[in-house]
Amino acid sequence: MSSFNICLNNSSLKSSYNNLNPNRFFNTDPQKVSFRTTRTITCHSVDVKAPNVGISAVNELGKKSKDVIEDEGRFLVGTYARAPVVLEKGEGCKVYDVEGKEYLDLCAGIAVNALGHGDSDWLKAVVDQAAILTHVSNVFHTLPQVELAKRLVTSSFADRVFFSNSGTEANEAAIKFSRKYQKHTSTNGKVPATEFVAFSNCFHGRTLGALALTSKVQYRTPFEPVMPGVTFLEYGNAEAAVELIRQGKIAAVFVEPIQGEGGIYSATKEFLQALRSACDDAGALLVFDEVQCGLGRTGFLWAHEAYGIFPDIMTLAKPLAGGLPIGAVLVTERVASAINYGDHGSTFAGNPLVCSAALAVLEKISKPAFLSAVAEKGLYFKELLKQKLGGNHHVKEIRGFGLIIGIDLDVPASPVVDACRNSGLLVLTAGKGNVVRIVPPLIITQQEIEQAVDILSQTLPVLDQNNQK
Repeated sequence: MSSFNICLNNSSLKSSYNNLNPNRFFNTDPQKVSFRTTRTITCHSVDVKAPNVGISAVNELGKKSKDVIEDEGRFLVGTYARAPVVLEKGEGCKVYDVEGKEYLDLCAGIAVNALGHGDSDWLKAVVDQAAILTHVSNVFHTLPQVELAKRLVTSSFADRVFFSNSGTEANEAAIKFSRKYQKHTSTNGKVPATEFVAFSNCFHGRTLGALALTSKVQYRTPFEPVMPGVTFLEYGNAEAAVELIRQGKIAAVFVEPIQGEGGIYSATKEFLQALRSACDDAGALLVFDEVQCGLGRTGFLWAHEAYGIFPDIMTLAKPLAGGLPIGAVLVTERVASAINYGDHGSTFAGNPLVCSAALAVLEKISKPAFLSAVAEKGLYFKELLKQKLGGNHHVKEIRGFGLIIGIDLDVPASPVVDACRNSGLLVLTAGKGNVVRIVPPLIITQQEIEQAVDILSQTLPVLDQNNQK
């Protein structure tokens, strides 16, 4: 385990922060970056409930917010348990509600707004492209789509790209490509492999194929039967995975190098290497889902680069277009050779507007100085959290990689999330509802990190107050 000395004196703090070496940090095994001993991870069922807002909280809202929330309840399908906040605008890492209250945003649209809100280069790219050409479908060639594909290929393991509109769509495409690849490569009358492996605490999406690969039972049960042929194994259990893959029935293994919704758990290099070797031996494909952990969030452009292990397919989405809907499936030529005209498609995917936005995002995030800064800020964030929160008896572990961070509690995290929101800080939950998930814009400043940790520290006592009720 690496250790770092961060001084709390402002001048010393700045000096320590500026002198942090991200390479020294990220050359360690990502699984060992946690500040407490890691544990065996098992798959748990989680009840999904609406937040306990209460009448008093609603009464504290301004009239504009009340009106919008009331209309939402009347006109929208009730699929979201929304927080009682009506956001109107944002700038950088700050967002503002309709009454003008300011919030420090550590949600970033669930790890989407990597460049924050209103980035000038992103805005220029969107406005300029909207004035020229927004959408024509994939019946025709367009410049931004081809340019974005070239940029993604030259900056990754991949040889080709397929565009979609979201992360779940990207994983649906990866499912289809894996099945088609197995049919394409099966010879001498051999029955193609059609099954899949996924892991405990995983999340791959909510459409029926991706949902079948998502471990939370309560997400799948209302919509069964979902796609058959998926086996869930313990995340990190290389022995069980290798044994199953070697049976020759697995078309592809889906794994997140770092689990986001599952609770901010990092794979070990040994685990990913075992999957890579077993897939190679059995002819299965290895799919890395980097929808949440990819595109700079770890301090590497791609999360798997920290391990030096590369997939056959990688799925991307959240931050790629800076808030506009996009997904991408990056594949090797070996996989792409199995895909023919008409095997898959999308009306909206990869249109000129979203691809121009994505080019602006990728241009900034892929710069070495930007990635180095993310690594340093993540390191500093975790150290400060450890110093100010680590002594609290409810804090079991502070873990993460770059700017995807989890505070694991021994009680539900929702009281802290609510208290933070009331204090002007927006954070998320993860795992079994007991993890505070921190996924801020990658442009977050040192001052904003300190502000966030101060608020988190001040709100932790609410956990004891809640338990006494």
